[in-house]
Amino acid sequence: MTMLTILLCLASVIVIQRLSELYLAERNRAHALSRGGKEFGREHYRAFVLLHSAWIVAWCVEGWYSVHDSELWKHSYTLESICSYICGLLFLAAQVLRYWAIVSLGYAWNTRVIVVPGEERVCAGPYRYWKHPNYLAVAIEIAAVPMIVFAWKTAIVASLVNAVLLLAIRIPIEERALQELK
Repeated sequence: MTMLTILLCLASVIVIQRLSELYLAERNRAHALSRGGKEFGREHYRAFVLLHSAWIVAWCVEGWYSVHDSELWKHSYTLESICSYICGLLFLAAQVLRYWAIVSLGYAWNTRVIVVPGEERVCAGPYRYWKHPNYLAVAIEIAAVPMIVFAWKTAIVASLVNAVLLLAIRIPIEERALQELK
């Protein structure tokens, strides 16, 4: 399989996934707002859209230029190719965790911070074990996908930006929103 084929397949899957999730999020947003939901932190949403869009472009470009039909893919046992395969498995595991989280939240899942007053916090599925399993899945994905195609710089930069956005902005907004509307 050529690097171009891998890049195109992976990018297609992720773009379709992201667009489908945006559709689902908008449906859930309308549902929450119709039940009195309140949106918090609207101003930071564009930063996440920009991060995810730039991330896809960056790992595609870096991956293409790093190992354009590289010999690494022709030899199964190089350190780089083994790392690539492991990151592919991490990506698949992240997808399982991501969709487990989405299904567990049901109509409460969203790409935005929307809280319906009086609703209980979800403690089912992966939320029994982790406070933010969807963010864990996305963090794994942001690091692993670029490394599948040897885009190390993108993996590092996008992971750092994602960590700052989540830890400094998004998670604190969510926590305040849940406390405010308890």
